[in-house]
Amino acid sequence: MVVRKNLTIEIESPEVSPLPTTSTAKSKRMTHPDVPRDIDSLLEEHWNDPNYDVNGLPSPTASSTDSFELESKHRRGSAYSTSDFDGDSHYGSSKEHSASKLKYVDDDEVEESPYPEVRAAVSNLDDPTMPVSTIRMWAIGIFFSAALPAFNQLFSLRYPSIFMSGVVVQLLSLPIGRFFEWVLPTTRFNTFGYVWTLNPGPFNAKEHTVITVMAKVVEIGAYATDLLLSQELFYGKNFGFGYEIMICISSQLMGYAFAGMFMRFLVWPSSMIWPGALVNSALFNTLHKSYSTRDKKHMSRQRFFAIAAAASFVWYWFPGYIFTALSWFTWACWIAPNNVAVNSLFGYVSGLGMGFLTFDWAMISYFGSPLVIPWWAQVNTTVSFLFWFWIIVPIIYFTNTWNTAYFPVNSPATYTNTGTPFDITQVVTNGLFDVEKYRNYSPVFLSAAFIMNYCLSLAALTAVVTHTYLWYGRDIMRQLRTSIKDEKDIHSRLMSRYQTIPHWWFVAVFVFSFVLGAVAIEAYETTMPFWAYILAIILGFAFVLPLGILLAITNQQLTLNVFSELIAGYVIPGRPIAVMIFKVYGTIVSKQALDFSGHLKLGHYMKVPPRVMFIAQATASVVSCFVVVVVQRWALTHIEGVCHQGQKNGFICPSSTVFAEASLLYGGVGPSRLFGPGQMYYAAIWFLFIGAVSPIPFYFLARKYPRSLFRYVNIPVFWVGPTGMPPGTGINFSSSALVGFIFQFYLRRYRFMWWMRYNYILSLALDFGVAIAGVVIFFTVVYPGGGQQLNWWGNTVYLNTADFNYTPLKTVQNGQSFGPKTWQ
Repeated sequence: MVVRKNLTIEIESPEVSPLPTTSTAKSKRMTHPDVPRDIDSLLEEHWNDPNYDVNGLPSPTASSTDSFELESKHRRGSAYSTSDFDGDSHYGSSKEHSASKLKYVDDDEVEESPYPEVRAAVSNLDDPTMPVSTIRMWAIGIFFSAALPAFNQLFSLRYPSIFMSGVVVQLLSLPIGRFFEWVLPTTRFNTFGYVWTLNPGPFNAKEHTVITVMAKVVEIGAYATDLLLSQELFYGKNFGFGYEIMICISSQLMGYAFAGMFMRFLVWPSSMIWPGALVNSALFNTLHKSYSTRDKKHMSRQRFFAIAAAASFVWYWFPGYIFTALSWFTWACWIAPNNVAVNSLFGYVSGLGMGFLTFDWAMISYFGSPLVIPWWAQVNTTVSFLFWFWIIVPIIYFTNTWNTAYFPVNSPATYTNTGTPFDITQVVTNGLFDVEKYRNYSPVFLSAAFIMNYCLSLAALTAVVTHTYLWYGRDIMRQLRTSIKDEKDIHSRLMSRYQTIPHWWFVAVFVFSFVLGAVAIEAYETTMPFWAYILAIILGFAFVLPLGILLAITNQQLTLNVFSELIAGYVIPGRPIAVMIFKVYGTIVSKQALDFSGHLKLGHYMKVPPRVMFIAQATASVVSCFVVVVVQRWALTHIEGVCHQGQKNGFICPSSTVFAEASLLYGGVGPSRLFGPGQMYYAAIWFLFIGAVSPIPFYFLARKYPRSLFRYVNIPVFWVGPTGMPPGTGINFSSSALVGFIFQFYLRRYRFMWWMRYNYILSLALDFGVAIAGVVIFFTVVYPGGGQQLNWWGNTVYLNTADFNYTPLKTVQNGQSFGPKTWQ
């Protein structure tokens, strides 16, 4: 037993009990019968945090003695018990926990997170002697930083594509690290006074974390590759390798500089829980938990993960290959395959997906795992989706508002006044928008669901700004005056012993990336004004904080791709290439800043030194830029017929085609012809105003009734939640809500210990099984068979429906058209 500063810690192998709190001591000093001051301050501090259970605080009508008794039980009860996780111990047995490795704090600081999600996934212990920046870590990390984006970049050019997620690296890197631990010599070398070794001991969780983060930060490659491919294929502009590298590195790194400015807001506070980071933290702690102890009362997390992942792998063969109708379980459409109304409502492809049944985890988790997203956030999304897409959109469609009945109800494509897809090449001359051709062709029409998507996206952008100002304005101002040492959270206090990232590092990254981008834009014929380049960066920077708070609390991500195109179309009209560049910087700057912040939070949970996290992510990004540019260049020169419809192996470049068409739509046709005054979709612009004012009434209601359901009403989530439709469909939302209700509401409330022990592990196991099964299916049966599926009823029944064939409610006779007769 170790006693220090009135703290008593009982060292028990393999777990360490949490530090006792001083609620009892405080209660003895309190004699006033009213609500204790610290309860009032907790309510005031957390009223704007829907992940914090203020209803668990003592009631204002309770006496001080009762209040403190309840608080003491709340803090000391099983819900606040130390996590089952044991981290790795440097050079020592997994059963040993040296007292010198534990960080002590004052009595009035709680030794566990107040959030059950964090307690379920994160260990509150740290071993600061554990090596992190090791040679084997850098070797494995850099390898996957090159291999993963190379694989994904190549197959992103194919349809259907195949994607290898970072969770695969998370699993593969562990046995590789253990192998290095086994074969590398432990000899120590002294180089100019610096002692180093190829094998510093057991491969540990911190090394594993950094390797995984290096892979995850580059798993989708570089966003700018769509710009580069579109420039060359659609506009004939190949500016060479130097330009491509500068654009990629500049756009990928600039967001990291902005993330550094918001660490105190997005990483340090305990209320910024980052649900996505919790999932990975749970898996790391599971994989590195003590292997010398055996769970006697319940199944170990390692075994549970192995069984769940294996079951997920085996099962995915059915909806993924053997019986694909299990994925597209549109039973109503099978009964009435030619009834367009039925297919429009119940279809999962071009319909609204009115149903709850799909047996494909990839469909259920299409917008994120429902086992991760907080239930209150899922309710906001589901209510919004039901109202806008299952009530309003059918009304728009079946009343033929904006001529939407001439198109599929749910399609991300653009259409002409004859109901056919809009061919953007028909209005282009020498790579530039041709107004005369446009006047002789057709105005642009959108599907009903696509119109609603634009409306909700615009509302979300202004709502998130208003919401952030009202709900978190005072917190932001307070955080401006704090450092990580001021945080009361146990994880922030443990991290305070590590050196923070110097501000000049972020400044240097910004200057470097800004200069690279400026040179690329000015030295080549991009038609991009320098002031527009600066405006795009400012746009991305302005939304980092509000979008970051939204993502950190709700796991809902709002990107600026549509808004960036809209702004670019207004400020630099008639310049499609410039619009694409504006979109890249306006979108990826904020997204990279949020990805970087989320990974810093993961490092925060895993107690990885921030400087190592910074260097690792920056290194991985630079490496991946060279890799994806080279891979894309290789594909263009070595794959016959690449990026052309009908390419024999499916390498038709779908994402770059959409990217280019969007550039012509916004940079050519322009948003003024779509959303300007007097235009068909002008009403959508009003959603900017609606979104801006919508959080206000719910803010005041939540302030007045802080313990009511109003504090769970999150208007930005209400707007942004359903914006993935199209290309998503209703089944992605409804099935996710059903699974979310089971796990994030019922099991979390009524089977809490099971939920704490297995929920996040199950989520990752399902993801991992599907990811591996998808790769195996593709390379073993789909690709060798020329893309052919098994030919039987279970794989064809949903193909022979109006839903799958994108059949509209109304059609136009040959030579006829609808809509306006003239347009500008």
